[in-house]
Amino acid sequence: MKRRRVWQRIVSLLLVFVMVFTVAVIQPDVDAFAAAKTPLATHGRLAVKGADLVDAKGRKFQLRGVSTHGINWDVGYPYVNKAAFQTLRDDWGANAVRLAMYTSEYNGYCSGGNQLALRKQIYKGVKCATELGMYVIIDWHILNDGNPMTQLAQAKSFFAMMAKNFRKQNNIIYEICNEPNGCSWTSIKSYAAQVIKVIRKYDKNGIIVVGTPTWSQLGSDGTHNEVADSPIRGYRNIMYSLHFYANEWSHNKYLPAKLAYARKKGIAVMVTEYGMSAASGGGGISAANMKKWFARLDKYNISYFCWSLSNKNESCSLLSYKTRKTSKWKTSELSAAGRYIRSAYRARRKALGSKA
Repeated sequence: MKRRRVWQRIVSLLLVFVMVFTVAVIQPDVDAFAAAKTPLATHGRLAVKGADLVDAKGRKFQLRGVSTHGINWDVGYPYVNKAAFQTLRDDWGANAVRLAMYTSEYNGYCSGGNQLALRKQIYKGVKCATELGMYVIIDWHILNDGNPMTQLAQAKSFFAMMAKNFRKQNNIIYEICNEPNGCSWTSIKSYAAQVIKVIRKYDKNGIIVVGTPTWSQLGSDGTHNEVADSPIRGYRNIMYSLHFYANEWSHNKYLPAKLAYARKKGIAVMVTEYGMSAASGGGGISAANMKKWFARLDKYNISYFCWSLSNKNESCSLLSYKTRKTSKWKTSELSAAGRYIRSAYRARRKALGSKA
């Protein structure tokens, strides 16, 4: 009897060993499986082909992203973290983020801000996005400075560092002047040519987005199309920014036609910033106009980045001003705009399926 019990124990232990070994061998590596399905792993390095953004296989591709608020301030930098970006990727259906760094405003890169600390925020944001297999825009956030030529020397130095540091990565997009204003396209082109040259010294293929006149509205007013009529020549993978706010009447009146004209001329456009509110960031939001914009942009696979991942008390913020969490938000912790955008991004990801 004792011998039988001993053998029973030995057999039982062998069975347990076999089961554990089988699970260890057959069970897939969940982290590796998840990593293989990231946007970057699926689509690789992006490029510009005519008026379209395409992936490494030459297929038309659309970035659906979220922009931080200014990383110079406490309404922006707390959300530059991996858990926040993962929430955007996994729960919202975003595949990209935009790191907005103001240049001339309070604590701006060119107005007394701690440049080393700001660069560290950029590096942190890029690292988080890269580890999650997301694309990332480095945004030189020209706004109150108006003419980007004002900050030319600083911009050349900054983008030389960025391009040199990230030249081997496939997920970096350089946005070299957020919203030029009060200056001509000729001036912006001169600035862009010099900054592009600096970037291309180190990064030969990265996407570069050039801001356009009148707060990135593709021209000096509602009827002028000087960007599409006179684009930058001599470089590959150049795109042009269009910004709109869905509750701004002039944006809804003039910008759809300007976008259509740019595409007709073969100009690649990226919406590096949009919101559901008025251009001020305040006022009400317009779901009706936003729905029209999404339909328009999705039709042509035009990429877009929503402003902004913040709990600042304004209509365009994606989080409720009462929300203190910096990631893993419940829908009740989002603003009205945040709930709408999250729902739209999730629906778009579902519609695209494997192409997302």
